[in-house]
Amino acid sequence: MSTPAPALESYVAGRWQTGSDDGTTVADAVTGEPVARVSSTGVDTAAAVRWGREVGGPALRALGFPERAALVKAVATVLGEAREELYALSARSGSTRRDSAVDIDGGIGTLAVYASKGRKELPAGDVLLDGGVEPLGRGGTFAGRHLYRSREGVAVQVNAFNFPVWGPAEKLAPALLAGVPTIIKPATPTAYLTELMVRRVIESGVLPDGALQLVCGSARTLLDELGGQDSVWFTGSADTAAALRRHPAVTERSARFNAEADSLNASVLGPDAVAGSPEFDLYVDQLVTEMTVKAGQKCTAIRRAFVPAATVGDVVEAVGSRLAGIVVGSPADERSDMGALVSLAQRDDVRQAVARLAGAGTITFGDPAATDVAGADDVTGAFLSPLLLRCDDPDRPEPHEIEAFGPVSTVLAYTGTADVVGQLARGGGSLVASVVTADAAFARDVVLGAGAHHGRMLVLDRHSAAENTGHGIPMPQLVHGGPGRAGGGEEEGGIRAVQHHMQRVAVQGSPAFLESLTGSAQ
Repeated sequence: MSTPAPALESYVAGRWQTGSDDGTTVADAVTGEPVARVSSTGVDTAAAVRWGREVGGPALRALGFPERAALVKAVATVLGEAREELYALSARSGSTRRDSAVDIDGGIGTLAVYASKGRKELPAGDVLLDGGVEPLGRGGTFAGRHLYRSREGVAVQVNAFNFPVWGPAEKLAPALLAGVPTIIKPATPTAYLTELMVRRVIESGVLPDGALQLVCGSARTLLDELGGQDSVWFTGSADTAAALRRHPAVTERSARFNAEADSLNASVLGPDAVAGSPEFDLYVDQLVTEMTVKAGQKCTAIRRAFVPAATVGDVVEAVGSRLAGIVVGSPADERSDMGALVSLAQRDDVRQAVARLAGAGTITFGDPAATDVAGADDVTGAFLSPLLLRCDDPDRPEPHEIEAFGPVSTVLAYTGTADVVGQLARGGGSLVASVVTADAAFARDVVLGAGAHHGRMLVLDRHSAAENTGHGIPMPQLVHGGPGRAGGGEEEGGIRAVQHHMQRVAVQGSPAFLESLTGSAQ
């Protein structure tokens, strides 16, 4: 008789506690063995919200911005010390060491960036002014100005399975700087990694009591406790985002809601970038990278690859040749370039989406039904071959509507700038689009023509390649989010993300009084 998987603990109101039922068993993505049981049944989520509001919030608001920045830096240091432990556990989600670096090192780096920006760009006290004094009267005795104050609720994170460290870190950092306590709700399939992350931070004692809590399992009862001073920060599917938007905490009690959802991100190859050019090679490298890092399980991965009609054959051949050298396998096998999907259920979802996409085109590389696997097998492990599709009729709706959340991309032909700008918009809004070209005029036309449909646009050429951070890597200094299908929200973006956790207040009075609104509140 096999030993049951251990139950993950939630950290609520200053103590660790487990759910009162067996919950959901999460399996190792590589071996199929049970890793953990996840349940929030019986966990006192009302106490979590109270503890955050009554204990964590006052403790954080008693600190100025420099002290809060020091807390963010301290969390980064703790996670840096736990890095190898996090890497080892991350492999159970199917992540190779390269995949884990994106998540774990990315999360640590994001915390470090926010700590630096908080120290350098925020004032010494706890009052954040916004703009100068605005005269409101002819005599100069009455004026107004804006400032930001910490909201007196909690920031609830509802995270996705693909970034169990970076996802919580990117949301935690601006909330701490804003003086707002955080409750993390990780996605069940990788909750064990977030639990380890939070456990190491709590054990370190670097944060005030109540500044950080964790609920493993359902967030349903947690949202029931939220009101107008609270906020929900969601990352995941568009369907789940829509369901959360309908929760009474949002619709009736006006809790702030921010969503970053999966989207049909795109990359455009410029007409100048023919086979043999540096830009052509950069495009192929970028596409293969986005298909294979984290087995394509990134909300920023390239799903639609737009290529000039005359170059489609060359791109399909070049990408296929590169993919043929990718070894799919266990993260423990040194030969492996790409790991497993997070679960067998996720693989089934991707296969179903690929079948629908293939109805509008042709699979030019890979077999959805079988995969050669190094150091494991594709029966017990959630492995899937990279899959490249070609759609010769870009007017078909499937590539612009169906997302296969895995190592899958579709090559589509375009005939000119106006055509590709229109095709980009058919995705309904995305997190990121990239343009790979040495033609600055073409890049400008695409960026300005399609910018309203994307949260971020990357222009890549031979001159920026050496320092290019990549299509799929959001940077904490810049906005991460997008319109429409991408959720309509914003994460990261430097100090702007801190302001999202605060209340913007218009203050009216004498100019002398308004000039006094600096430093710390009394």
